[in-house]
Amino acid sequence: MIQSINKAEYCDTNCAGTTVDLNAVKAELIDDQEANQLADWFKAFSDPTRVKIISALLKRELCVHDLTVLLEMGQSAVSHQLRYLRNLRIVKRRKTGKTVYYSLDDAHIEQIFLQTLQHTNHG
Repeated sequence: MIQSINKAEYCDTNCAGTTVDLNAVKAELIDDQEANQLADWFKAFSDPTRVKIISALLKRELCVHDLTVLLEMGQSAVSHQLRYLRNLRIVKRRKTGKTVYYSLDDAHIEQIFLQTLQHTNHG
């Protein structure tokens, strides 16, 4: 199905732009590397399993076994998602003996997650 074009998203053909100094705005844009890192970070939140893992880790530090029980998933699948989140520094791990415990990397993760959740529930 072809979506209709929302004309409100486009400038009028006679639009000359704003009076904003676009060079000043451009000078303050994030660079390509930062943009890619930020996009990758948000991709981590695009998977429901990873979102559930983060949600569980908001409550407390958990081991892989705990997460497999909570999510009703295999250990390999959970470990794969945890590795993905760890590589992006969203979660961190702590090993005690043979048990590996996971928690959120820092308070910023919790704040961003909760604010995003609040925004999605805002109606």
